[in-house]
Amino acid sequence: MIKLLIVDDEQVERQGMQAILERSFPHLRIQQAKNGKMAIELATEFTPDLILMDIKMPGMTGLEAVEKISSDFPAIKFIMVTAYDTFQYMKAAIKLGVKDYILKPSKASEIVSTIGKVIEQIITERDHYRKSQLQQEVWEKAQVLVETDVVTQFLFDHVHEVHVDMLINMLEIPSSDELFVMVLHLPEGAEVYYSLIKEKVRQKKSGWVGALYGRQLPIIVFRQYEFSYRSQASAWARDFLSLPATTESTDWFIGIGGVYKSLDDIRTSYQEALMTTIDMNARKDYHFYEDISFQPDRLEENIANHKELVDNIRLGKWDRVYTQVMNQLTYFEKGRTAIVHAQQRILELLWIASRMMSESGIETVTPLYMVQPLDYRQLRGETDQLIQKMKQSYEQHITLLESDTFHKLKQYIIDHSQEDISLDTLAQKVQLSPIYISKMFKEKQGVNYIEFLTECRMEKAKSLLADAEKSIKEITFEVGYHDPNYFSKVFKKVTYISPKEYRKTMLGQQV
Repeated sequence: MIKLLIVDDEQVERQGMQAILERSFPHLRIQQAKNGKMAIELATEFTPDLILMDIKMPGMTGLEAVEKISSDFPAIKFIMVTAYDTFQYMKAAIKLGVKDYILKPSKASEIVSTIGKVIEQIITERDHYRKSQLQQEVWEKAQVLVETDVVTQFLFDHVHEVHVDMLINMLEIPSSDELFVMVLHLPEGAEVYYSLIKEKVRQKKSGWVGALYGRQLPIIVFRQYEFSYRSQASAWARDFLSLPATTESTDWFIGIGGVYKSLDDIRTSYQEALMTTIDMNARKDYHFYEDISFQPDRLEENIANHKELVDNIRLGKWDRVYTQVMNQLTYFEKGRTAIVHAQQRILELLWIASRMMSESGIETVTPLYMVQPLDYRQLRGETDQLIQKMKQSYEQHITLLESDTFHKLKQYIIDHSQEDISLDTLAQKVQLSPIYISKMFKEKQGVNYIEFLTECRMEKAKSLLADAEKSIKEITFEVGYHDPNYFSKVFKKVTYISPKEYRKTMLGQQV
């Protein structure tokens, strides 16, 4: 509903104007003011969209009232109503942004026509504002998904049809060339905390939040140079720990990785942040990776060992996992490393392996030593048992899943190849992690899921090209692409000939 205010010192004029408007614009909500001062008061209380303002009034002129109201409410539109058709008045009114004017006396049709044009403008502006607000909301939601996807690709090696560089262009990147990762170990019911944390990071405008994996939430933080790295990270950690929902829980822990100068190196900071959470006795606290003593290995060797371990587990090569862990134990023993430090380092490796399995949808208990080993012989025995339990969980999971999961995934892609299918979409269909699905395709099909999806689309395109009535553009959309040029490029890459050449060959064979 549009609200209109009639301002005139003559009651007869006000009543006559309102009668004309109510007949022609029954949707209007109308109020009246008998002078400029009252008009200013009603502008605040009534908040009209349009004001019909008489110029000559006792006390305060209409132009003075327009100037005052416009300064406080710039969105309000004005039409001057006057018996003085002079250039001086019109020039002053135009300067104040008045939309039009009505001369006294005027025909009812002229009044309706003039006011109708301004009302249409108001309605158009409202529609435009609603659309832009909706577009803004859609864009903000899209940015949230893009942000999560970017973090996931950087930290978890996800495969995606849209390259991470393209996604980053959709995000606001803070002006910083240094960054680090924080991993929040959340309490049970972690979903309750996710939105609170997301909003907190959004307010800071210098971080990206990843996907929630179980109770682990990774955050990429961009350095703010007005603070030191430790003071910035500590402030962030304290902010998270002081969120309203966190005060009732004691099961919080935050690991903070080191600072790196490139997004390409951010996975190292992520691994460091994960390692700090190995201290199971820490509660509602935060630790820096640099504060943890890792002897005797250097950081680079430590990270490389973890990556090799994770890769072996992903490939199901448990003999290599066993050899790597036991070789590490032998190295500690020969170096006369204290048994307690050796146990801590081995537990790191097993914990990283356990986390990787959990992220891949494999249920396994967090590895813990039930006793404090007295010597390396006992430590080897305890370690062997923990590895065997993890291996057993892995093999049971594979046995249950691989019988028909892969067939279901392939069939779904074949049936829906024309749609935009992401790893997350496939993951939801079979209740597995995107990481595990990507691994399954590479191992069982020899290609990643995008390559298989492309093959399906090309097979469908070949079939459609047999129909001479269908244009290349139509076929492009039917097989799931949006750009005929891109479709032709992909088709030629797969078949070594263009769609047009393929069609000519097919039609020639039919003849």
